[in-house]
Amino acid sequence: MAKSNKPIFWGLFAAGGTVTAFVTPALVLVTLFAALGAGMDMFTYESIHAFAGWWLGKLIIFGIILLSLWHAAHRLRVTVHDFGVRADTVVAYAVYGLAGLGTLMTLVYLLRI
Repeated sequence: MAKSNKPIFWGLFAAGGTVTAFVTPALVLVTLFAALGAGMDMFTYESIHAFAGWWLGKLIIFGIILLSLWHAAHRLRVTVHDFGVRADTVVAYAVYGLAGLGTLMTLVYLLRI
């Protein structure tokens, strides 16, 4: 039986879908409260920057972005296939390459904070 990389990508897709479904609405709500000024001292630039500068904060932000990017990449790959584009290898390299680039850029940015 031939080895396959599919479980890796399906695992990232499933984890990313779960994280995106549960965390993204909460992040939108928190951002809305911060924009309206209803967040008291918790949503100031300084407190959010301090959270992003903390090692655990960096890990949480990195995990959310990483899983969301890989979920979106796999979803886009399947959508392109549904639209009739049968060059699956090219599409896979493109979307997963962009997800990998986004992950790398996220890592570099978070390490600079």
